[in-house]
Amino acid sequence: MSTDAFSSSVIPFEVPEQMRAFAEKGVSQARDNYAKFKDAAEAHNGTMEAVFTNATKGYSAYSSKMVEFMKANTTSSLDFAQELFSAKTPSEAMELWTSHLRKQYETFAAQAKELAELSQKAASETVEPIKANASKYYKPAA
Repeated sequence: MSTDAFSSSVIPFEVPEQMRAFAEKGVSQARDNYAKFKDAAEAHNGTMEAVFTNATKGYSAYSSKMVEFMKANTTSSLDFAQELFSAKTPSEAMELWTSHLRKQYETFAAQAKELAELSQKAASETVEPIKANASKYYKPAA
């Protein structure tokens, strides 16, 4: 005689084969979907790391270029001030001033162009990992 109070009330039950197959198929699909989700999440994380790495490099290059330009422009302004103080006549001072303004305008234009190109390159390199990752999932329409 059994001492377990529930053992006498357990009715033997067998799961039908169709239910078992359905459950196994569901578990298998859930595992496959989880694996796909995990792969996509890992790829997404890798993509975001690449985006931030590229953005950081671009920002660093841009900042370095700005510091370089500030140094060059400061040196140019100090050199101009020294030349201006050594001018002997007002017409010589005006000529120095005009020449300096022309050079500064040309320098600023060249610097602005270089910064724009650097910004465009940084932006392009920053979005490249996103484009590469998206191309894995989405094929262009023909």
